[in-house]
Amino acid sequence: MNLPNKLTVGRIILVPFFVAALLADFPLNNAVAMIIFVMASLTDMFDGKIARKNGLVTDFGKFADPLADKILVLAAFLCFVQLGICDCVAVIIVLFREFSVTSIRLIAASKGKVVAANMWGKAKTVSQMIAIIAVIAMQIVLELPEVGLNFINTATFEPIFFVVGEVLIWISVVFTIISGVVYIVQNRQFISQT
Repeated sequence: MNLPNKLTVGRIILVPFFVAALLADFPLNNAVAMIIFVMASLTDMFDGKIARKNGLVTDFGKFADPLADKILVLAAFLCFVQLGICDCVAVIIVLFREFSVTSIRLIAASKGKVVAANMWGKAKTVSQMIAIIAVIAMQIVLELPEVGLNFINTATFEPIFFVVGEVLIWISVVFTIISGVVYIVQNRQFISQT
């Protein structure tokens, strides 16, 4: 297994640690979750760059890289639903898109074709990761008084942060829908052949 593929697998391995930190109840758990999420997100950036630069692009990487992104992002969104930070409808839309695109990829793979991520898929992933990082960052700010840093009035900022988080998540959902429609249109031949 080459380095880019190891980074992709590493991203998947980090997901349970990220979820545990996000859902745990200990001081600065959101900060720990943020560190893990950023580390996992950086593997996404580096695996693709290393693979393209060194000619290490593989079919495994083309399939596993977007799958690792889906696992990481969906884990975050599902945790947000459990924590009351995110609307479950947004997550259902994201799940529907991800299952649809993955199904197309599996059908294409059964016919010997690999459907790699396109520009819209990458924009979707970036918008989702920005939303997730912003939401976690706001949660870090809200938990600062719990560790003795009382320089903000959480009662004032909590509703603002909630609205900002929802807006960012829904912006990422719009990119999710657009990218899903583009994948379906570009790869409709695989759907019509079934």
